[in-house]
Amino acid sequence: MDCLNVLFKKEVFGMKGKMMRLPILVILCLTVGLGGCAGNTKSTKTQDIVESGSDSQIAELEDGLISEGQENKSEFFDPFDESGPAQVKDYDPLEPVNSAIFEFNYRVDKYVVKPVAQVYNFFIPPDVQQSFSNVFQNIRFVPRLFNNLLQAKFQGAGIELSRFLINSTLGVGGLFDPAKIMFELETPQEDLGQTFGTYGVPPGPFLMIPLLGPFTLRDGIGFIGDTFLDPFNWLVLPIFEIADAPRLIQHDPTISYARLGMSAGETVNLRSLTLEKFQGVEEGTLDLYGAVRNAYLQQRLKAIQE
Repeated sequence: MDCLNVLFKKEVFGMKGKMMRLPILVILCLTVGLGGCAGNTKSTKTQDIVESGSDSQIAELEDGLISEGQENKSEFFDPFDESGPAQVKDYDPLEPVNSAIFEFNYRVDKYVVKPVAQVYNFFIPPDVQQSFSNVFQNIRFVPRLFNNLLQAKFQGAGIELSRFLINSTLGVGGLFDPAKIMFELETPQEDLGQTFGTYGVPPGPFLMIPLLGPFTLRDGIGFIGDTFLDPFNWLVLPIFEIADAPRLIQHDPTISYARLGMSAGETVNLRSLTLEKFQGVEEGTLDLYGAVRNAYLQQRLKAIQE
């Protein structure tokens, strides 16, 4: 695969590469399916066209997994090393179908998303791209807030609310992130799939979704739930109607075009931000599908345990 194409350079798979392979592959798989509804961490993925990976949240993985891996590489284990700790079983009864979808997503990214992102990257400065990403992140705070509350992470809920208020005001509608820069307010992103996991719901079979990327059955249901939790989806650009509910935009075709444009824009913007990180992964991995699947499952397990 929302997610792949060209990451680090071959050297990355030397000594350092082995330690960093998990975060790289997680980011990879979450960009190959960049999804786009609007809702949660891995969830609101307007991560639509890329291959395997969500919203859905590369920014989180980038800030969390990559920087964490650089500072404490020993914390990560090689997804190819079966002797490593916290191994999860790859329950993948639909592997032939999933593998075919993975290949489809990979080619969509390679021949459509990545070339468009390269042109976009040529004209749009990185700082502007990051500001766009900040806006998408900011408007989707509600599902993250609710999931912190559902997991009794009240400090995290307070941080999410504080971040939204600060970034919406001092950050000019979320274009900037003064909550992090000035107040050092950060918290792991939470989604409904993680919430289900904390209550003991098993992940179920692994699923690869066209244009969205990797999920488990539990995370897929959580993704749908987060979509409903996000008021943006029923007040601003509604994807379903609620009787007598206020709507910022009334014209249905306008809503459809606006959502399509937003999803495409977020996907291209996110892919542009991660162009260099996806360099060469497929060249250094014999079983790319298996590596992406394993890395995704490991990352989700780690997120639930935090």
